[in-house]
Amino acid sequence: MATPAPVNHDREPYALDRRSETAPVLDLVHLSRQTMGDQSLEAELLSLFDRQAAQFAPRLAEPCRPDEIGARANLIHTLKGSSRAVGAFALGEAAEAYEAAMRAGAPDDAGHRERLLAQIAAARAAIGKLLERG
Repeated sequence: MATPAPVNHDREPYALDRRSETAPVLDLVHLSRQTMGDQSLEAELLSLFDRQAAQFAPRLAEPCRPDEIGARANLIHTLKGSSRAVGAFALGEAAEAYEAAMRAGAPDDAGHRERLLAQIAAARAAIGKLLERG
């Protein structure tokens, strides 16, 4: 049987959204497991994710026309997967809800869009703090 990857225990397991101490923005234990404890790889993945989120946010901020629903759902799906890969599970949940609504044929909903954008901002802020601590 394979030996589990070492987990980096020398830091807080969560980067918390200070508006809600119980809502983790980033699950750093998950990220450490994904990278087998390689902190330089963690930083690289977080940086790549941050760039992706920065590119997607302006596109997601605009209301979606009916003819763009499929493309918007695909964009959100991509963000959902990458956010979960780096441990941004609250963002992944917001993306999942928005994507499901769009794929079910619901019109673009400002509530889903605003929740997703708020989670993107929270994740990017947490990543910024982590990367500057480096």
